[in-house]
Amino acid sequence: MIGLTIVCGLIAFAVGGIPFGYLVGRQVLKDDIRNHGSGNIGATNVTRVIGWKWGAIVLVLDALKGLLPTWGTAQLLHSQGDAPHIVLAQIAAGVCAIVGHMYPVWLKLRGGKGIATALGVILVIAPIASAVAVGVFAILAVTTRIVSIASIAATSAFAVTQLSLLGRSALELHQLPLTLFSVLMPTLIIWRHRSNIGRMRRGQENRIAEP
Repeated sequence: MIGLTIVCGLIAFAVGGIPFGYLVGRQVLKDDIRNHGSGNIGATNVTRVIGWKWGAIVLVLDALKGLLPTWGTAQLLHSQGDAPHIVLAQIAAGVCAIVGHMYPVWLKLRGGKGIATALGVILVIAPIASAVAVGVFAILAVTTRIVSIASIAATSAFAVTQLSLLGRSALELHQLPLTLFSVLMPTLIIWRHRSNIGRMRRGQENRIAEP
């Protein structure tokens, strides 16, 4: 089981590191997407620089980078161990996919913020909390037109919702991996938005263009 978990984690890291935003930029712009807009390879910058259709494609592909390894790990290990161990392996694979997106070896560790890939992961391991996070993101994206605010709030909403759902069981051994994921991964994602937070404080953060 441990060996398979490690293999799944390594595969997830490699899959998470596939830089779809960068590849789309090379195909459409004939240039590095990081030379444009915010300099990020994520769906938001692709949308801003190339257009919403390409941004939507990158969003879906980046989410699948988290969803497929997390789901696939459970399918691979379903006969190898009990439910808590399988969940632990899923979370490990999900974390590897997210970190792979943030620090892709193919781009010298210069990747995205991890929101879309994290969404793919939590859709598998925490569907209720992920629905809340998506709702918060949608509301704030529409009302503020600032994706970074929506992303940070959605990530925080996920953490609060999932910890609330876990309740008193959050510190029990079989739930501890999910508890740690629900705290540490949102913290990492918010930390990755530190430059956005700085721009928001200065009133310089980019907004979604109005239709």
